[in-house]
Amino acid sequence: MIDFDSVFNGQRKIGELAADVTLAELKAADTGQIDEMVSLIGELSDTEVVFVAADPAAEGGIGWTVGHLIAHVTASSEENAAISSILARGIDYPFEPRLRAEVDWTTLTTTTACLQRLEESRRIRQGYLSAWPDQPRLDTHRTLPPAFAERVGAINAHGAVLLGLIHEAGQFAQLRDIIAQAKAAAG
Repeated sequence: MIDFDSVFNGQRKIGELAADVTLAELKAADTGQIDEMVSLIGELSDTEVVFVAADPAAEGGIGWTVGHLIAHVTASSEENAAISSILARGIDYPFEPRLRAEVDWTTLTTTTACLQRLEESRRIRQGYLSAWPDQPRLDTHRTLPPAFAERVGAINAHGAVLLGLIHEAGQFAQLRDIIAQAKAAAG
């Protein structure tokens, strides 16, 4: 997987990291992150999947379930993979309208459903990455709101994929915490 530490600790912007990765590395990182989530949730019981974790930092103090988190992160990565395929063709895609479609997380009530969602997301994301032209236009950058652009840097097709992957990787600690709480509650 791609090392995102320099972005997480503020040493680099996503746009800068994008200059150092290849499409093959992005595809491999995407697969690796799905594999990581499959590994984390594969042995959970259905009761553990729907367990609502305590999260004092969450809005209203109500935490998320495994299914909720899976729905959220897969939607973000799929959206950014879709945008990357547009940018790779040399077409600037504006910040709005969003290309985000999140599965209703309340339907992800079993381990099987969560695993199916992850495999569906893998297929969708890899499909968008496979839709890039042989010579992607990496000089095309997305038009972003100024404050967001300042934080993330210039976002080309590589950067768009990284936005989704970094967001997803940033949620792995939360996923592990939800799982630990669910297992503790199950005894």
